[in-house]
Formats: sequence, C-alpha cells, structure tokens
Amino acid sequence: MVPAKQLLSTIELTLLGSTPSPSQRIELIHAILHALPSLRSLLSFPPPKASDRAQVESKEVRLPDSGLIPLDDQDVQIALKLSDDLHLNEIDCVRLLVSANQEWGLQGRGPLDILRLTSGLWYTERRDLITALYTLLRAIVLDQGLEADLQADILKYVEDLINTGLRQRLISLIKDLNREEPAGLGGPNSERYILDSRGALVERRAVVCRERLILGHCLVLSLLVVRPSSKDVKDIFTVLKDSAGDISGSTDIVKNQIAFSLLFSLIISLISDALSASPDKMSILSQDASFRRDFHETVMAIGNDQIIEGCMHCVRLAWAVHLMIIQDVTDASDINNDGRNINSCLEIVFSNNVFQFLIDKVLRTPAYQNDDEDMIYIYNAYLHKLITSFLSHPLARDKVKETKEKAMTSLSSYKMSGSLDYVLNGSTNSSQNAEYAPQTFVSLLEFVSEIYEKEPELLSGNDVLWTFVTFSGEDHTNFQTLVAFLKMLSTLASSEEDASKVYELLQGRTFRNISWNTLFECLSIYEEKFKQSLQNAGPVLPEIQEGDAKALVAYLCVLRKVVENGNPIERKAWFPDIEPLFKLLSYENVPPYLKGALRTSISTFIDVSPNLKDIIWGFLEQYDLPVVVGPQVGQMMGSQVYDMRFELNEVEARSEYYPSTISFLNLLKALMADERDTTDRGRRFIGIFRFVYDHVFGPFSQRAYADPSEKWQLGVACFQHFKMILSMYDIKDEDIDIVVNQSQLMAPQSTPLQMQLPVIELLKDFMSGKTVFRNIMGILLPGVDAIIADRTNHTYGLLLEKAVLLSLEIVILVLEKDLSVSEFWRPIYQPFDVILSQDHNQIVALLEYIRYDFSPQIQQCSIKIMTILSSRMVGLVPLLLKSNSAGLLVEDYAACLELSSEGNQVIENSSEDSGVLIMQLLIDNISRPAPNITHFLLRFDIDSSVERTVLQPKFNYSCLKVILDILETLPKPDVNYLLHEFGFQLLYELCSDPLTSGPTIDLLSTKKYQFFVKHLDTIGVAPLPKRNNTQPLRISSLHQRAWLLKLLALELHIGNMTSSSHREACLSIIRHLFGQGETEYYNENNLLLLQSNAEDTGNQAISRSKVLELLEIIQFRSPDTTMKHSEILSHAKFGQIADDILANPTTNEKGGVYYYSERDDRLIDLNSFRDALWQKCNFDNPQLTTFGSEVELNEVKNTVQQLLRWAYKHNKNLEEQAAQLHMLTGWSQIVEISTSRRLFFMENRSELLFQLLDASLNASGSPDCSLKMALVLTRVSITCMAKLRDERFINSSALSSDTVTCLDVIMTKRLSNGACHSILYKIMMAILRHDTSEALRRRQYTLLLSYFQYCQHVLDPDVPTSILQSLLVDEQENGDLDLEKIDQDQAELAHANLSIIRKEAQSVLDLVIKDATQASESGKIMALFVLDALICIDREKFFLNQLQSRGFLRSCLMSISNASYKDSIHSMDPLQRLCALEAQLALLLRISHKYGKAGAQILSSMGSFEHISSCMTQNMQVKRNIRRFDTSFEKDSFADSHRQRMVVTPSLRLVFSLTSLVETSDFFEVKNKIVREVVDFVKGHQLLFDQVLRQDITDADELAMEQMNIVVGILSKVWPYEEGAEYGFVQGLFGLMHTLFSRDSTFLTSAHSKQKKPELSAFRLCFSLSSYLYFLVKNKSLRLQVSNNSTDYSAPAGQHQPTLSLLGFLLNSVTTALENASEEKSLLLNKIQDINELPRQEVDEIIKMCVLEDQAASSDNIQKRRYIAMVEMCRVAGNRDRLITLLLLLSENLLNIFLIHFQNSQIGEDLDSFCAKLLPVLERLEMLREDKVGHNLKVFQRLANSLKELTIQKLGV
Repeated sequence: MVPAKQLLSTIELTLLGSTPSPSQRIELIHAILHALPSLRSLLSFPPPKASDRAQVESKEVRLPDSGLIPLDDQDVQIALKLSDDLHLNEIDCVRLLVSANQEWGLQGRGPLDILRLTSGLWYTERRDLITALYTLLRAIVLDQGLEADLQADILKYVEDLINTGLRQRLISLIKDLNREEPAGLGGPNSERYILDSRGALVERRAVVCRERLILGHCLVLSLLVVRPSSKDVKDIFTVLKDSAGDISGSTDIVKNQIAFSLLFSLIISLISDALSASPDKMSILSQDASFRRDFHETVMAIGNDQIIEGCMHCVRLAWAVHLMIIQDVTDASDINNDGRNINSCLEIVFSNNVFQFLIDKVLRTPAYQNDDEDMIYIYNAYLHKLITSFLSHPLARDKVKETKEKAMTSLSSYKMSGSLDYVLNGSTNSSQNAEYAPQTFVSLLEFVSEIYEKEPELLSGNDVLWTFVTFSGEDHTNFQTLVAFLKMLSTLASSEEDASKVYELLQGRTFRNISWNTLFECLSIYEEKFKQSLQNAGPVLPEIQEGDAKALVAYLCVLRKVVENGNPIERKAWFPDIEPLFKLLSYENVPPYLKGALRTSISTFIDVSPNLKDIIWGFLEQYDLPVVVGPQVGQMMGSQVYDMRFELNEVEARSEYYPSTISFLNLLKALMADERDTTDRGRRFIGIFRFVYDHVFGPFSQRAYADPSEKWQLGVACFQHFKMILSMYDIKDEDIDIVVNQSQLMAPQSTPLQMQLPVIELLKDFMSGKTVFRNIMGILLPGVDAIIADRTNHTYGLLLEKAVLLSLEIVILVLEKDLSVSEFWRPIYQPFDVILSQDHNQIVALLEYIRYDFSPQIQQCSIKIMTILSSRMVGLVPLLLKSNSAGLLVEDYAACLELSSEGNQVIENSSEDSGVLIMQLLIDNISRPAPNITHFLLRFDIDSSVERTVLQPKFNYSCLKVILDILETLPKPDVNYLLHEFGFQLLYELCSDPLTSGPTIDLLSTKKYQFFVKHLDTIGVAPLPKRNNTQPLRISSLHQRAWLLKLLALELHIGNMTSSSHREACLSIIRHLFGQGETEYYNENNLLLLQSNAEDTGNQAISRSKVLELLEIIQFRSPDTTMKHSEILSHAKFGQIADDILANPTTNEKGGVYYYSERDDRLIDLNSFRDALWQKCNFDNPQLTTFGSEVELNEVKNTVQQLLRWAYKHNKNLEEQAAQLHMLTGWSQIVEISTSRRLFFMENRSELLFQLLDASLNASGSPDCSLKMALVLTRVSITCMAKLRDERFINSSALSSDTVTCLDVIMTKRLSNGACHSILYKIMMAILRHDTSEALRRRQYTLLLSYFQYCQHVLDPDVPTSILQSLLVDEQENGDLDLEKIDQDQAELAHANLSIIRKEAQSVLDLVIKDATQASESGKIMALFVLDALICIDREKFFLNQLQSRGFLRSCLMSISNASYKDSIHSMDPLQRLCALEAQLALLLRISHKYGKAGAQILSSMGSFEHISSCMTQNMQVKRNIRRFDTSFEKDSFADSHRQRMVVTPSLRLVFSLTSLVETSDFFEVKNKIVREVVDFVKGHQLLFDQVLRQDITDADELAMEQMNIVVGILSKVWPYEEGAEYGFVQGLFGLMHTLFSRDSTFLTSAHSKQKKPELSAFRLCFSLSSYLYFLVKNKSLRLQVSNNSTDYSAPAGQHQPTLSLLGFLLNSVTTALENASEEKSLLLNKIQDINELPRQEVDEIIKMCVLEDQAASSDNIQKRRYIAMVEMCRVAGNRDRLITLLLLLSENLLNIFLIHFQNSQIGEDLDSFCAKLLPVLERLEMLREDKVGHNLKVFQRLANSLKELTIQKLGV
C-alpha cells in the first residue's frame, strides 16, 4: 500500500505540474492502483480490539512490516490513549508511534507532546489521502490540459471507485465526522489539541471540520464524474438539513462552507441529472417514480428554521428547474403531475424570494467568497445552468413576467427625498437604505448579476440570457428596477464582445427610455438647472431626485464597464465628448456617491487614448472641487469655501460615507501614475499630497465609517498615493541640504508649502514617528492573527488585505530610502529601524506577517523587511527572543518555505517567490555576527554557543528540516529548481562558515544524508535541460551541480578522518565519483597501459567514472553574449540610444540599468532599460506620445520590444555562461581535493589520474571551451600531472604485500610511451589554441614543465646508479628487471617527445619567445623555463640553432646586461624582475652545459663575459672592508639578500661553465682569448672574489659554500696563467687551504648538520683546492715544505704556502671520513636487504632519523613504514656513495702531490717525522675493501702502495 504522503506527492507532481513524462504517468497509475483499497474504504480504520490491547499491555508488539518492538510504560500509556481518543486499533497506534519517532524524534519529549504529535501525524495521513482523492477528482472535472489517454485512465479508476460505494462513504463521513465521539470530533475525555506537521498546536475540532469540507468538495466533484442515484440525492438532502441546522446563527466559516458544498451538491445532482436526459433516454432520477413523488413531498414540507427553510427554497428552485428540463425533453403524457409540481415549487420560491436568500446568505457571504476558487467556479457554473434553464422554460418566463408587472405596479416612481441628509446618505447598496422589502424581480436581476460578475466567460453564446435582458429592459416605471437592470448590464459587459453588445443595446434602438442619450441628457439638464439657479442667485440649489441620482450611478457603472472592456480601437469613437461627466462635480448639492460614480467613470477614459490624459487634467481643473490645503483669506473673514476638504470633513464625515473622496483619490492616482516627467520632484502635486496627508489619512483612524469596506477603500487609496510618491521620486543631495538648513532655522512643521517635496515629507514623517507612521502601525499592530480573522469572516477582507500589503510595501520603500539621509538629518530625524525599535512589538508585528498565507505578496514583504532589518539591527535576534513569538516565527518561516516548495507553477521573477526570498535571507545572514537570523531560523543554539550546537532537525520544526527534506528528494525539479539550487548553496555556506561548519558537517555526514552523494546519479550526471525552452532551468541545474560538487569537495577537504561518520562519508563520495562503473575500452592505441605491465598490451578495460561524466556535462558551447543589439535593429538611431543607456555602468539604484542578481551576475534590468528607452525617446521627440502618429509610435514600441527581447536573451546567456563556469569550478575543486588529499582511498590511481588528465586536456583544447574554462581545466591538469609525478615512486604493491623488496623501491610506475605522447600532443594543442591569454599560457607552461619532469626518470632519482647495481644483483639474475630495456624505453620516449615538439616547433617557439621577451615578468619567467626544458631534451642542437637564428640569445644577453634591480625597486613586485634575470642566466647556463664546447663558444662569441660583468656591476653592492662575507651582504637589507641569491651566484655559475673552454685550449698559450676574458672578469670583480675567499668557513651556509667552490674553480682554471701577484688571489687560496685543511674530520663530517649535504660541500671545496695545488705542483713546479718553520707567527696564514704536513693532516681526515662512509654505506645496504626482518621499533628509529615528522604518519601499517624506511635508507646510502667517490678523488690528488715531492730528492727538514705520520695513513688506505667502498680500487691502491714504498725508503734513509 502506498503511503498517503507519497500518493499525494505523486498525484500533484503528475497532474498539477507541467506536462508529465511517460515515467511519471506510469508511476501515477501504479500509485493509484496500490491506493484503491484505501480510497474504497476511505478513512475506515480497524477499531480497538481486546487481544491487540492485551498485546500492547504486554510491552512487546510485532508490526506487520517489522520485527518485535519493545515498549516501555510510557509507550503503552500513549498507545492506549491514542486508541481511546481516535477509536483506533492498538497495534495501529504503536505503528503511529514508530512513524512519529522516525519523523520527529520523540526522545526527550513529554508524554503530552508525543500524544499530540502522533495524533497530528495520523490526521496528516488522513488529510493527505483525502487531498489525493480531491486532486484526482479535480483533474477529471476541470480542464487542466491533461492528455486525453491519461485523463481516460484516471477516469476509469475514479468511476470504479464511485460505483463501488465511494460517494456513499463521502456522505456518511460528512455526517459521522460531525458527531461528538472519538471517531468524529472527539469524545468528552479526548485530547482537544494536536500538533500539526510543522509542530504548531491546533484544535482537533478545526482539523476535523476542515476534513469534512474537503470531503464535501470531493462529493461535489464526484457528482460531476458519475451522476447520483436517488439514494445519493436523498442522503445528501438529509445531511444538508442537518448541516443547515448547525449553521443557523453560526458565524463559523468552515461550517458554512460545508453546508454550501452540500447545498450545491443537491443543485448539481438535480440539474446535471436533468440535463443528461433526452427524448429517447430518461435521466437516472426520472426513472424512479417513487423517488420523484417522495422527494417532492419531502422538499415541499415546510419547516420553522429560517436558515433551513432558505436552503430548502434553494433546493425547491433546483427541483423545479429539474422538473422543467425533464418536462421539455420527455413526453408529457408520461409525467402528468410535473406542471402542478413546478407551479407549486415556483409559488413558494417566488413568494419567499429565494433569489434574495441566495444573494444575501450565500453569494455575498465571506464563507462563499473565501471558499476554494475551483469550487466557486463550479458553483457559479451550475447556477448559470440553473438560471438559463429556468429562464428558457415557458412556466418560468410567465412567472418572471408576472413578477415584473407586480414590481412595476407596487414600486413608486422617482421619489423625492425628504431631506438633504437622506440624499447625501444614499448608497449604491439598495438593501441598506430602501424602505421596502426587496421585490423578487429586482432580486432576480441582482442574482443574475452576481452569477456573471464572478464568471463572465459563462456569458459566451448565452442567447437565453440576452433574450431575458431584452425582456427585462422594457417599460421600467421606477428607479429600483431600472437600477437593478443597469447593474445587470454592467455585469454583462465584462468582455470585449459583450461590451460591444451592451453599447449597442443602449444606442436607443432597443429600449425606448434607456440609452446613452438619457445619461448625458440628464447630466446636461441638471447642470443647466444648477447654472440657472446660480445665475438667479437662488438661496438653495435644486435637489437631485433620488431616483435620478441612483439611475445616473447605475448608468455610469455601465459606462465604466463598457469603456474598460471595449475594443481598444472601437471605443475611441464611442464617447467623443466626455465633458458632461465633469460638469456636476463642483456643485455641493450633488450627492457624494454620484460624484464618486462620475470620477470612477472618468478614470476609465485615461487609457482610451494618450491625449485624453491632458484633456482630463484640464477638465478637472476647470470643473472639479479645488484642493485647498492652507489657510485661506475667506476663512479668516468668516466665510467657508466648498472644496474637497469641506466635502470630506463636513458632508461625508457627517453621513459616514466617503464615496466622493475615494473616487477623487483614485482618479488622481490613475492620472499621476501615468506621469513620465519626474523632473519637478512632485512639487506640482504637493497640494494633493498635503490634502491626503493632513485631511484624509491624518484622522483616518478616528473617523466613523457606516460601511467598513469604505474605510479600507479610503485607506487603500491613501496608501497607493504614498506608495506612488515613494516609488516615483528619489532622494538627491540638494534635498538633504534643504532639510538640514530648515532644521537649523525652524521647526519641521513650519516648512513653507512651496519648499516641500512629497517624498521628503513622507520620509520625515516615518523618521520621526508621526501621522502616517502611526496610522500604518495602527493597522498592522493588531497582528497577523487578527487580520486573518477579519479577512476570513468579513466581506471587506480583501480590501483589508490590500491595505496591509500596501502598508508593508510602504515600510519597505522607507527602509530602502532612509539611510541615504539619516546621517544628515540627525538628531531630529532618526533611521526608520531606530523608530521601529522604540517599540519591539512593532518589529515583531511586521515580521509575523510571514504567517499570512492568504497572500504570498504579504509574506514576501515580511521577508524583505526581515532581510533589511537583519542587515541593520545587530540586536534583532535578542529582540525576537524576548518576545513570545520567537518559536512561532521560526515555524512560520519553515511553513512558508515548505508551502513554497509544494507549488506547481514556475514563478518567473524570483523576487516574487517566497521560498527563494527565505533562502536568500538565510544565505545573506550566515556571515553576520552571531547570533544572527540564520542561526535563529535554523535553530542553532543561540543561547550558549553556536559552534557547539547539536543540530536536530527532526526534533524541531524549522527551515533546516524543510530544506533537508527538500534536498533529500528534490521534488518537482522543473518548478523548485531555484529552491534546490539555493538549498545546496546554503548548506555549502553553512559548512564554510567558521561558526556553523562543525554542526552542519557533522549533521550532513550522518548516514541519512551522507552529503547527498546519491544526487551524483540524479542531478549530477542527468542530461542538461534544453536551452531553447527551459534555459532558466538549465542555468539552475548547472548551479545545483556546482554547489553539490563544492559541498562534496568541502567534506573531502576538511572531513575529520578519525570520525567514523566522516570517514564513511568521504569513502562514499570517492566511491560514487571514481568507483566502478560501466566498462568501456579505450581504443586510442591503449594509451593507458602502464610501463610496468607492458606485457598486457591487449584491450584493457577502463571503468567509466562519474567524475568524467560530470565533465562531459559541462562541455558544451557557451551561449553567445557578444551579439550586439544593433544586429537586430533596422534603425541605427535606436541602436545609438541603446548604446548610450548601456554605456552607463552603474546599477539601477544609482540611475543605471544594471542590477546584480541573487547569484551576483551583473544583468540588465528590463524595467529600468524599458523606462530609460522611453524616456530617451520622449526627450528626443517630446511630441511622440501626445501628438505623434500611430505609425511612429508603433515603430518605437516595436523597437523597444526588440531591445527588451535582446536584453532578456543577453541576460540568460550571461547567466548560463556563469553557471557553466561555476559548475566547472566545483568539478575542479572536487577533482583537485580528491587527488591531492584523498588519493589513498582510490585504487588504480595512475589510471585514474591519466583519465582525468586526458579528459581535462581534451576539454581545454575543445573549440567549445572558453578562455575562463581553459584556465580552470589547465589548473586541474597541472594537479593531475603533479600527482602522476608523485605516484611514480609509490608502488601500491609494496604497500599491500607482506614483504618489501628492493625492486619495489627503485621501480617507478609510469604511463606507457603512447600515453605520454598523447599527453604531450594535447598539451601542445592547448598551448597553440586560438583563444588564449598570458595567464592561461603560464599555466600551460607549468603543465608542460611538469610533464617533462614526469618523463625524466624511469628509476627513482633519489637512488644512485651505484646503489642500484648493488641492490639489483638478485633481481637481474632472476630476470625480474631489465635495466637495458628500461633505458631503451626511456630513450624512445625522449626521442618521441622531441619529435612531437619539433612538428609544432615553429609555432611553439614563436609563442614562447614572444612571451620570454614581451610578456610580464612572471610570463617571461615561465617562458624561459620552457626554453630551458626544451634545451634539456634537445639532442640535435635543433633548438640551439633556432634560438641563435632568431636572435634570441643575443637579445637575452642584452637584457641581462641592461637589467638593474634598481629599475624595479618601486614596482608592485620587485622580486619578479630578479626572478626573470635569474631565469635568463639559468637558460644560458643550460645552453653551456647541454651543448658543451659548441654552446659555450656561441655564448662566448656574443660577448657573454662583458654582459655578465655589466649585470653584476649594476646589481651588486660589495663592502670594501675585509670582513666575514655575509651572503645577504647586509642582514637588514632584504633586497641585497635576493640580489645575492638571484644575480651573483647564477652569474658566477655561468662564468664557471664558460671556463670549460679553457680546458680545450692550449695550456701554454698564456694569451689565449678565453683565458684573457675570464681573467679580466676576475680582475673586474676583485672585491667579490676577495670576500668570497676570505669569509669564515665555520659560519658559511650552503650558498656561501657554493660560491666558494665556484670562485676556487674559476681561479684554479685561469689564474695560473696570470703572472702578476698584485691581486692576492694566490694568497687567498693558500689561506683558504690553511683554514680548511687544518680542520679535523669531525668538523668536516658533522659541521652544519642542519644544512643539506654539508659534508659534500666541504670536501668538494677541499677537492677544488687540492686540484689547484696539484696543478701548481705538477705544471708550475711548486714545491712545498714539509712543515712551516717560520718564526713570524704574526704573519697571516694566507701569506704561507701549505705544507706537506698540512696535506698529510688532511689525508688523515679524508681517510677517516672514507672509512666511516664505507662502513655506514655497508650497514645501510645490509639493513635494506633485511628490511622485512627488522622489528617495528627499529624501523621507526630509522624513519625518525631520516624523515621529517610530517612526512610519515604514525598510523601507517608496518608494510608502508618499511617501504618509507627502505626508500630513505637508499637515499642516505646514495649520499654516502657520492661522498666516497669525492673522497677517493681528493685522496688521489693528495697522493699524487706527495708522490711528486718524494720523487724529488730535494726535500726539506723534518721528513722523517712526516713520513712516520704518513705511513699509517697509507696503510689504512691500502686496507680499504672494494665490497665496502663499492668502487674499483686497483689503481688507487697501486698509487697508495707506490707512495708507501717511497715513504718507507725515505724513512730508511
């Protein structure tokens, strides 16, 4: 069985929404089929049962659809109480408790709340079931545009239901539910209240009455589906009599509506049954003779109760009409008594004037007017059938004729009133002032008017009615029948066709005495009488006869309707002279109600023709009463002027009727509303404003009103005037100054009239809490509940509702304007929110109108007021909490939001959608200080701490519960798309806000929501709606997906993985995004095959992931927003006008035509654009709208329409572009966060990363991809490429297997060559795309560089080759690894990369070189890096030749030469200039290294040394004092630090690289050109070289050590050729040797342990110095002393040459370091081999020693930690191996120096002592083992052995 709520939702979605889809239709039919049992036994539930009661009391209950449910004592008590109160089975009561707990969460609630909630849930289920039935019946009866076959299917099921007893069930329910018993209204001990679906407390009796009303409506509709039987009619009649007795003297609206539904059920039954009869087929009721006899007797029985008898008269009328119709279509011989029965019925209904009863007690009652609109339409339709059938029968026509004659004879003719007061008290409502009982004929005419006034379309083709009109319009002898007839005519003139008919009827050809001439002649006659009386100076003007006055009013009413609804072209010629309508307005003896009718008729002519407005203004000034607002001279002399003020305060106030003033204000409003010229700021209307302000609205609340509706008509007229003033005129700066000056000189009340502006006066009133403000708040302060009661129970309710709406709109307008002046008008005038906050009840009252669900506009105004106040009042939430309405306000907002989500029609303007306004209110307030409105409405804990809130949406009814429910199911996506979009946005903003993120994320991570990952399948990958028909839905659909993706990305980003719910949520997101999907085959040469699985080169299946489907959704061509309006216009002048308007970039608040939408899109405001176009056209052609030709005016109209259509399309295209980019941004976020932070959750990571990279490259290279989208996609590509690069060295098999092998460490995971080629090709195509920018190319260059890095290594670069060789012995023997094949594949990849690039080399180089020379500094840097990378892969000198031939190298050197740090010191980012210079130097260095001699020679030939020297000269500041060299030069100089790192060191590197040419030159050619250039460079920077050589080695950092190595390297190559000694570089080198060589091994191996590779730097410097010394010894015949025996100890060390003893000390230190390094390397290799046997403690110690803390998590398993330890030990072992290599070379230099000296017989003193010390060192060198050192030591040990022998010889000597 389908739950009632689901059934109702399915029915409403299919039947009340747009055209249903085939799946929706199938779902509807299935739902109906499953619900048939419930509908057949409507509201029939199992009764209490003793056995079930016993089961409940046993505290264990087994429900049919679930297991055993334990109950506690409270549960048992509540279940039994429910059973007693509702007459329900006890087991069903337990089910209700379970459902209530699931829906609301009952834990923590009291027993009474639980009882009420559960009862409310039961009644909600009942209501949903009844409403579902009503909706089905309504869909059949009313034409809703359903497809015929669907309607036929529904009809079949409904007919079956009715035929199987549904109607009888409806009738019995309407009767039974009215009983005072548990199954009905409730027994005496039943709980009187329930909690409804929103948690509000409502009376159970009211809920049941509402159910009876819906059942009554269902009964009415069922009678239109299947005709009733005689039993149905009898039962309905019986229930009607009971219900009519209930409403006798009752004002209960619902009870009256129930009675009306029963009354009209009988009327419909009788009329529809009769109309179904035909000559050959009798109706159902006429077939049963006994029924006809019995029913007639029952109907004709007379009772005593007037209300019951009135209802019986209505039934008698319907029965008489039924008999008439049957008599017309049936043979008279079959029915002999029908004529007598008809006459008897007619006699009774006419004698009792049933028509007046229907008018007074039914049609004009609030109950009838406030009933369901569809039901009112049905009621009126059958009244129409009743009256037309009645008037078409001869018996009825005879009776009407008789009644008319009686009225003509019994009613007096034109009666003169006895006094002036009586005339002034006259009213158009004859029932209030007539001195006679209404005549039946008059009532009949009014009854016809009432029917067709509400449903004018029923007049179409109604010949019977027009015949009756002709009959009833003849021979009137009194004004009562004439007025009723004319009123009927005014009602009939409700359409264009009927208005023409009425106009022709009154042309004088149809009726003798009723015509338009009669109207205008009467007006002229009275005007002439008054004029003559004035000329004769008569004491009193002649009075207007009452009959004439009322007849004129009726005539004018017909005139107004004819003009209003007439054909726009024809009506221009109908009344060419309207001046007579004005001539009576100024006479005081004309009744006010006649003046009101005159002005109302005049107002209809304003829209007839544009030039009539000025004519009407002129006639008003000529004839109407003046508006005097100031003290007059005549008044001071004692005389009284009869003006509007006098008529209002003396004439109308005395009679307590105000028709003249109301009409006067409405006429002025209509005239002023059409004003386009606002330049005078309303000064010409100041008199009118003061009249309305001071005299009409000022005493508004103190006046007496005979007719309450006139009170609200008057109020509405005033409010419309105030609203128009506030809307038409803006505040300007001069207005502010005027008020400021006035406030300094005089009191605000004494401002001269000529200086006043209406808008300023209104603002002053509200900002000081004066008259208008007090009166408006007097209307609003009674509260929404009081207004709802008046709206429901009184006929003036609609006027009151309009007054409230206008009051709220005025409040909003004031709140929008007051801030612009409040700062200048203080302290006399305060901001409006300050005035409101003086009484908190005022604010609460304004905000409570959200509960007014009769009018969405009023709710929207309340929401807008809340929006404004929440942005201006910091203490708004505490203020609301102090009131008693805080909880109700939260529930009211939730109810309004829920009601909005249940709508079935799309609201085009989002500002008119209450749900959207609430969502915007919540979103806008999230970031405001706590506690804010968002916290308040979503029920965060604002009493203690918002961030510690535990959200319980099921426990408390709030907007949060509604939003989550909406987003859970996403109902009616084609209607509620904005609610869905802003719902996702709201959740994202809540999760992003620091205060609300914790509670919201914790709530959403629960299993119920799981961050709505299921919507990835629903809205995520669903096809986008088409652009042509549903572009707004398409735009919103893109935004919905964007916010959903960003919401999911947020959880992946900040979700707490230690929490099981968050971890499960993240896993769920990853599974849905990247999980297994449909298996497809990749056909592009199987590019995704990994190198490590090269043997599987077949078709490898690749799962299709949601993330790629999401990207495909976005890949469509963006709509064109570049099309200009000039392309659609035929006239260039209009295009120029539009250009001028659109060129103003300001928003509409500041005079522009743009506005920012709720999504922050800058769009064209169509209304402002339209007004600006018309204003511009009128300015250019002032006579256009007044005297312009019709053709010219139509041309302008058409052009404006074209421009508006263009602007609308332009707006939508802009919105779609923004939505597309927004979704792409959301997609990029979730991809980047997933791959960056949650990659470990995924399997086949490399395959997935390649899929994402390939897809993003394809998308960015697509012609449909815009520039902004390409930027985002390229960023994604960079992330994927970077993660692919990281993924190379993370072997997943090592982490999942039990053991870790050496192969796992060194092997990398790389894509196949084909996949790499594909990536490179697509990168190149993306770079060369047509639509590009520098920012995009920078990202593309980054991606290209990342790709080159990815392809650079196959084996782990941190593991040296020497270590590889020692680790892979076993693997190579087993054939598991073929290094040669790996090297071959790597070479093939490099060759293919170069080939791909060379195909597009010319275009790429053009672009890159252009960026390297002309782009911004950051662009230059990236372009230089790309050139550097291209040179790295160049094996054929292709790029070198290209750069040289294009002159780039020379321009680069020139740029280096001219670069100056000083030039950029005041720029936005001075470092970028230095970075660019560094990149240029690095590129030249790459050329020199890559191409060797050829590259260096090219650079040298271009004068590289001169350019470098110039660059260093301009960018270097060297201190002249000889002190310790500080690498930052000055610690307080940030600029010098960067200059040193980015200029000096790169320059020295390049110079050192160029010195490689010295090695290839002739060593003995001292005058060699290269040597001279280097020597000149050194001499030119002598201070720099001196400082480098003389700095303190103990405090040197890595950069300083590098500079020392470079300087020593340069000097060692070129300075031996320099014979001059005046520069002191040799002494500097010798001094450095003394400093460095004299340090022991502990300093060299442990100093600066925090620096990177400190030992290598120190020993490398030692090696450079030893090489220089070896060169001097070998080639320059330098001989060193054994020891330094000089006694001049004060001489600096730099002046002494190093001694053999010093070198021996160094050799000892080197030998020690060599032994230690060998031992450490051997130990590490052994640990690597035994890694799987090491305990976790030892593994952790290794990781702690080698790895930073944040690089390894303590929670990792042992396999992963072993893998990390193994990689790190390989890296350290590699460092040891590099150190061993360096130490061996250093030792070899030292041994050679010793050998040369020992071979020379002339050696100084102390040789024995030196040899004794040297011999043990040599013996230690001989003992080095190759297996530990890892190098071939044969040559080295032979050298050491030779030196050892010589040493022994020297010792022997």
